[in-house]
Amino acid sequence: MHRLIPTGDAARPVAFAEVPQPVPEPGEALIKVEAFAPNRGETFLLEQPRAGYLPGKDVAGLVVQAAADGSGPGIGTRVVGHPAQGGWAEYAAVPTHSLAVLPDGIDSVRAAALPLAGITALRLLRTAGSLTGRRVLLTGASGGVGHYVTELAVGAGAELTVVTATPERGERLAALGAEVVHAVAAARGPFDVVLESTGGPDLPLALAKVRPGGTLVWFGQASRTPVTLDFFQLLSGPERVTIRHFHYAGAPYGSDLAALVRLVEQGRLHPEIGRTADWAETAGTLVDLRERRIRGKAVLLTGEGR
Repeated sequence: MHRLIPTGDAARPVAFAEVPQPVPEPGEALIKVEAFAPNRGETFLLEQPRAGYLPGKDVAGLVVQAAADGSGPGIGTRVVGHPAQGGWAEYAAVPTHSLAVLPDGIDSVRAAALPLAGITALRLLRTAGSLTGRRVLLTGASGGVGHYVTELAVGAGAELTVVTATPERGERLAALGAEVVHAVAAARGPFDVVLESTGGPDLPLALAKVRPGGTLVWFGQASRTPVTLDFFQLLSGPERVTIRHFHYAGAPYGSDLAALVRLVEQGRLHPEIGRTADWAETAGTLVDLRERRIRGKAVLLTGEGR
């Protein structure tokens, strides 16, 4: 079969290789991949790929071999999955605990755009707690996670302010009901909850906008710049603020995938697809994703998904 593997070349980060089909473990199903969606974090891992790294965590396709242990969906079932790696290929072995069945009304393109960004949004909002009537600030809202958090948080009754790099990137979030600003300093606090994903100088600015007793959830560092906090500046800012570290990862993912699928089916969540292309265009798409030239999710189609 064909698989995309890292090259270590920033200008062309992946290339096709002919490899054997994966052999599933007893608790894994073999999926014929129809569509997959790269994430910006994966583009960073491809800059200096570790030995044996096989990219690909967000896939949708068809079960062609059911799990030997009897768990999970049967042959011929359409699914969305979140394997640990290896999804940018014609076939992927995916643990059945990280699969969800797709209804007829959800195509593989929309399904592939759900896993990492959608699971992150769900788990992030659970960490934040009830948002009904609360003032919330979301930084770094331009990407897939930002879109899902915005739609879900506004739907839950939050008064949401989002920070995006440009007005163009903020248009869709404003349409979903968020107040859009283009710098953390421009956000009108105080906020009950801050969801912070950029790091660098933005985190201290966002922290200063938390109300006394509020919470900042730190879930990323998209700026790739470390954070510096000044103890004495904190003394002059809001009191008793809680800073929580958050990372989405932790299988099983199947129940969260099923929840995302239900939300899409009910019309309560709408994946934003900024680019759909043949997987022959993956290398260029990864560069555009890394350089933020794609708004929303990028989805690549294999032979069966085209």
